[in-house]
Amino acid sequence: MKQPIYGKNPAGARLERIKKSPNYKNGQFQNQNHTPTLTEGHSYLEIIYQYFFKKEKRRFPSSIIPSVKTNLHEIKRTEDILVWFGHSSYYLQLDGYRMLVDPVFSGNASPLKGTNKAFPGSDIYKPEDIPELDILFITHDHYDHLDYSTVIQLKDRADIIFCGLGVTSHLEYWGFNLSKVVEPDWDENYWYKDLSISTTTARHFSGRSFTRNKTLWLSYVLKSPSMNIFLGGDSGYGTHFKTIGEKFGPFDLVILEDGQYDIKWKYIHLLPEDVLKAAQDLKAKKLLPVHNSKFAMSNHAWDDPLKRVAALNKNYNIPLITPIIGEIVYLKQQQDFKEWWLDLK
Repeated sequence: MKQPIYGKNPAGARLERIKKSPNYKNGQFQNQNHTPTLTEGHSYLEIIYQYFFKKEKRRFPSSIIPSVKTNLHEIKRTEDILVWFGHSSYYLQLDGYRMLVDPVFSGNASPLKGTNKAFPGSDIYKPEDIPELDILFITHDHYDHLDYSTVIQLKDRADIIFCGLGVTSHLEYWGFNLSKVVEPDWDENYWYKDLSISTTTARHFSGRSFTRNKTLWLSYVLKSPSMNIFLGGDSGYGTHFKTIGEKFGPFDLVILEDGQYDIKWKYIHLLPEDVLKAAQDLKAKKLLPVHNSKFAMSNHAWDDPLKRVAALNKNYNIPLITPIIGEIVYLKQQQDFKEWWLDLK
């Protein structure tokens, strides 16, 4: 637990600042709505039993996840694009700005090597593949979003870094230049030149060790001169999506988690049907479902998230963005995407 990968919880002057947050009570950050870790009627004993005796046989793909190695360094800044790296990591270029969200390029989503490895084919990008950045966004401090070995290699490659209140404790411990770090609370607004950045709530939790909720989890609204985009991070369904949609929507693109869910923890991760309800609440013109196709962190088939969202979307008809890993998504162009997961086992 003394290894750098675990980070450090806030202390001293930083903790005193956190205590002044209206979202911090009784020694930890709180969700806006009551959010039990487990859904009523379920227990940890049930989860352990299911893990050992009723494990889903297709949690891991037997096929190699398809991908393409796009050279990001060669993409002109003038191109408005997105490239997804699997799970919740993606690269954005918008109105000349280069941005990266929750990069995990170590091939592992756990502090213990080899315990949560990326699916074969899904881990083709490395930190050196990322060009110089204007902004690095971190939504929260879980290992599948804040990857120690990745951000250490990127810490001097971004002009500014956004992370939730308290996450700077980890970054300071890891040697980051704190003059480049912004750590907002929920419902704060910033400008990066002519790019508006608003921090919005999420319904989740945080922590890299045995203690929880000492740092804040958040989502972001990016409003450039030409587009309005929602970066969802991790969140269970709640009234906050409608609130965000009414205040900031409609959105040209909404990026929401779809994967690692279970009815037993529906308050902290979106079920597929919740993904589409949230997108509708947000007034999404297009939806990119992420948090899938790279790690097995829940007891569902690896392709279940995309299959279910695609099927359920027939009742919503929201244009789905479903690229393979590394494929260029042209943000301002009409583009058709294949249901690539249907070809795999």
